[in-house]
Amino acid sequence: MRQILHIDMDAFYASVEQNDDPALRGKPVVVGGPSRRGVVCAASYEARPFGVHSAMPMGEALRLCPKAIVVAPRMARYAEVSGIVFEIFGRFTPLVEGLSLDEAFLDVTRSQSLFGDGAAIARQIKDAVRRETGLVASAGVASSKFVAKIASDLKKPDALVVVPAGEEARFLDPLPMERMWGIGNKTAPRLREVGLRTIGDLARSDPRRLTGLLGSWGREVHALARGDDDRDVVPDVAPKSIGSEETHEYDLTSREAVAESLLDRASHVAQRLVREGYWARVVTVKLKYADFTLLTRRASLSEAVSDTQSLYEAACGTLDRFPLDGERVRLVGISTSEITDVAPGPTLFSDPAASKRRKLEELVNDVAVRYGDVGITRATLLRQK
Repeated sequence: MRQILHIDMDAFYASVEQNDDPALRGKPVVVGGPSRRGVVCAASYEARPFGVHSAMPMGEALRLCPKAIVVAPRMARYAEVSGIVFEIFGRFTPLVEGLSLDEAFLDVTRSQSLFGDGAAIARQIKDAVRRETGLVASAGVASSKFVAKIASDLKKPDALVVVPAGEEARFLDPLPMERMWGIGNKTAPRLREVGLRTIGDLARSDPRRLTGLLGSWGREVHALARGDDDRDVVPDVAPKSIGSEETHEYDLTSREAVAESLLDRASHVAQRLVREGYWARVVTVKLKYADFTLLTRRASLSEAVSDTQSLYEAACGTLDRFPLDGERVRLVGISTSEITDVAPGPTLFSDPAASKRRKLEELVNDVAVRYGDVGITRATLLRQK
C-alpha cells in the first residue's frame, strides 16, 4: 500500500530564532523586516493567539501584539538548518520532494520493510529532527500527497495524523473547503454563495457544476475532494521561481534609490540560487507604487546566471519600461524563473567573468552561513544597513 508523508516544520523561521537564542523562548517572536510596512515572514506559536500570522503587514502584527519581538530573517541560517532536516529525510527514502526550506513530501512505500509503516517512519523522522536540530516537525501520513498535506496541518504543532487507506473521503468530508489548495479569500465566497461549505460538499457536487464555477480546475477540485490523487512524489524538482522583495519604510522617489534596492534584492536572490545549486534565465522586476499599483517587467538572458551582478544588470535594464519620474515606490522585488540545476557551458558568446562571479557568490554565501547574512555586503548598500 502506498505511503506518502508530508513533513512540515512548525513555525520554522521563528523556531530557529528561538532555538538559537534562549532569551526568545516562550516569547512572541515575529520574523520579518523592522519596517512597519514590511511583511511577517513567520510568527512563533506564542504570537499566533494574538492573530499574528505569516504574510501579514508588520504594522498590523505589532498592533495586534505590541509586545512582539521582531527579528530580522537570517535566510542563510534557515537554509543551513533545512539542509540538516532534508538529510534526515534522505535516510529513510530517496524519494523526497521539497516544497520549501521547511516542508517536503516523502514516498516511503518501499522503505516499510526496513523502518516500519508510514506512521512509524514519521515518528522516527520527527524524533531525529528534534534530537539533531532542537526543532519540532508535524507529519501527515496517507496514501496521497493531497491528504497527507492536509493531515499534517490539522493538529499543529508537533502533529502526527494518520489517514488509513480507504478512509480518505471520510477524513476530508467535514473539513472547511478553504483547506483545499487554491480556495482562498477570492474563491471561497463565490462557492459559499451557492451553498458549498466543506470539502465533502465539493466531493458531492456535480463536476460540471464545479467546472462552471471554477473553470477547468473544477474537475481537479472534485477529484481531490473525494481523495483521488495519484500524483507521484518527484524528487529534486527545481523550483519554478526564486525571488526576494522588500517593502520600504519610506517611499523611494528616484531611479537611483530603486536601483539600489534592486541591488540588495539581487544579492538575496543570488545567494539562494548558489545555496541551492541553481541558475536562472529570466529575471522579473516588481514595483508597487504608493497608490498600490503593481507593475512587473521581465528580461530574458542569453544564458542562465546565478550571481548578483548579472541579476542586477538585467533588473536595471527593465527600469526604462517603468514609469518612475515623479512616482513613489513602496515595494521593490526581483524574481527569477526558467531555473535549472545544470551549469551553463562555455559558448562563443559566454561572459568570461561569469565563473568568477559565481565563485564570489559562493564565498559570500559561505561567510553568510558562518557569520550571518550581514557577514559581507557591498559598499553601495552600506547606507541600507
